[in-house]
Amino acid sequence: MDVKTTVLDNGLTVVTDRMPHLKTAALGVWVRTGSRSERTAQNGITHLLEHMAFKGTASRTARGIAEEIEAVGGELNASTSIEHTNYYARILAEDVPLAVDILADILQNSTFDTEELRREQHVILQEIGAANDSPEDRAFDLFQETAWPDQAIGRPILGTPETVQGFSRDALNAYLGERYRGPDMVLAAAGAVEHEALVHLAEKKFTAISDKPAESDGKAEYRGGETALAKDLMEAQVLIGFEGRPYKSRDYYAIQILASVLGGGMSSRLFQEIREKHGLCYAIYSFHWAFSDTGLFGLHAATSREDLAELMPMILDQLRLAGETIGDEEVARSRAQIRSGLMMALESPAARAGQIARQILVHGRILSMDEVSGKIEAVTSADIRRVAQETFLETTPTLTSVGPVDGMMTAEDIAARLGAPFLRAASM
Repeated sequence: MDVKTTVLDNGLTVVTDRMPHLKTAALGVWVRTGSRSERTAQNGITHLLEHMAFKGTASRTARGIAEEIEAVGGELNASTSIEHTNYYARILAEDVPLAVDILADILQNSTFDTEELRREQHVILQEIGAANDSPEDRAFDLFQETAWPDQAIGRPILGTPETVQGFSRDALNAYLGERYRGPDMVLAAAGAVEHEALVHLAEKKFTAISDKPAESDGKAEYRGGETALAKDLMEAQVLIGFEGRPYKSRDYYAIQILASVLGGGMSSRLFQEIREKHGLCYAIYSFHWAFSDTGLFGLHAATSREDLAELMPMILDQLRLAGETIGDEEVARSRAQIRSGLMMALESPAARAGQIARQILVHGRILSMDEVSGKIEAVTSADIRRVAQETFLETTPTLTSVGPVDGMMTAEDIAARLGAPFLRAASM
């Protein structure tokens, strides 16, 4: 990796990873703001702002933005997550200045035209409707909300129809000014890029960014509990979760490996035992979401009404056994999967740009592959068993389900079977 970093006077970090064998580049602006940065009445404004940034500036129309980047064969897009927002482009090397100019323009000079705003609000209402019509999407939204009730981190990224329809041009401008600050932004590029040239472009183009950091997000408080949404469907969507680890936890890599051992592939315990051996579901997997100050370990399964009663206890038995029997061979296999995934990502300029941008936002520095690999290699099977016991036996479960779920186990039943604590939360 040929990574270079420069911090501009306004606090904006410029970071590049040059890949000299390429003729293309991926670059973008990553912002330390997401749905958890929103106040209650602002739920969904980060995502709406991301959409509206492409809807016209003082010198470019919405159509003009699209035509200008596509005229050189490039592509432009954006995404919003719980803690970050990013705007990115993929272009030929000679078109890096154009991409920087467009990104700087949409993030500093968007007009938020009222007619464009009305149309985009309608588009997002359709997006919300589509998510609500998807049992799996609905289950994941409820999962997040149940783990962190009455908190910004637990609210949906898309917002609600009520909040989205209530946002005005002034509200978007105010949020942009509050959250898009130099110390909370990274301009990252990978591929055919020259660091000093990109720094010069950034100094020239990003002149309206405040040098004062944005206000920190409120601390998250994991609670857990249960949410069941009974619907007349063929399959039940079930999510079981537990408090996880933040990015900077000493057990971050251990819990990532634990998720891989349990349900990270076709050789994982859950897939082999429940899908292959007993045929109780088509798909089952586990995952771990890390955030700046908290985390959420979860597993997802979709199954029929008839198999639900047998499936749930079998999953819980596998969770309990994880803290007792995970061995060196499984850990080695999962370590290899994680390492190979990281290495494969290095072959993609877009993945590399995203990786270095997030590392700056999360850690304040770039983590070398040797450092990351060393941390992964240092995790032992004893570490995994300890983390499994702490995760599954010492935190209140989160349970969400959508579909034919009448009569299934409750979160309290799960805690009792695992021998875990259960702090009763209000059902939703």
